[in-house]
Amino acid sequence: MSKLLIKPAKGSQVHSVTPQSAGWKYVGFNVHDLSVGESLECCQSGRELCLVVLTGSANISVGQQSWHNVGGRTSIFVDQPPGAVYVPAGETAHIVALEAIEIAVCSAPGQGRSGPARLIDPNTMSQEVRGESTNTRYVRNILPETEAADGLLVVEVITPSGHWSSYPPHKHDRDASPTETLLEETYYHRLNPASGYAHQRVYTDDRSLDETLSAEDRDVVLVPKGYHPVGVPHGYTSYYLNVMAGPLREWHFYNDPAHEWMLKKT
Repeated sequence: MSKLLIKPAKGSQVHSVTPQSAGWKYVGFNVHDLSVGESLECCQSGRELCLVVLTGSANISVGQQSWHNVGGRTSIFVDQPPGAVYVPAGETAHIVALEAIEIAVCSAPGQGRSGPARLIDPNTMSQEVRGESTNTRYVRNILPETEAADGLLVVEVITPSGHWSSYPPHKHDRDASPTETLLEETYYHRLNPASGYAHQRVYTDDRSLDETLSAEDRDVVLVPKGYHPVGVPHGYTSYYLNVMAGPLREWHFYNDPAHEWMLKKT
């Protein structure tokens, strides 16, 4: 199996991706399933967190601050923002599930420069429609550049049946702002129905990296570098949660010149 494809584990901790396990410097990504009344404590020294309650609702506290009924989605495929809390580097978050929840813990190096812990207002999670025809997909910006953080960028995307996403193929693996920025990235894939799969290719210009992966429900795909388009087979809807981080908190990408022509059609 490819080192870029991470299968879910059995038990309450579904994923645990660290910079060490991924072989890179910045992005960490965990997923937990909690039953009603179960709790989770999250703290990573020197790393900021973005807690994303993908489904269900929870009470979350950080220090003297607390937020009740965070989340509330019955499915990641409904048109509703997730619950999310930003946690500065080194602070501890306590999570108590009010119902069965799926929660993602996104992390990156942090210096505590982005203010105190906060509930991310769902009204700030802007929505975009990108592409056209069978390249249409629906984007919700959970923690974009316009919202305070030290390094994290977090976004979720719905791609309809038979459509393409992260397309035309683009990359962000050079520290060359404003033309391109170096950002590691994880894709957490969900499929509806859950028996489905999506195809994701990860490749570089020189093809020193060139892999095509079949990501099933709850798989994680690592994108350390290169272009990384996603195709969704007929009959299935794709959801993925993206986490990005690098030396500069800006998202500037470079399209594969072989496929950029489609953006110039009139």
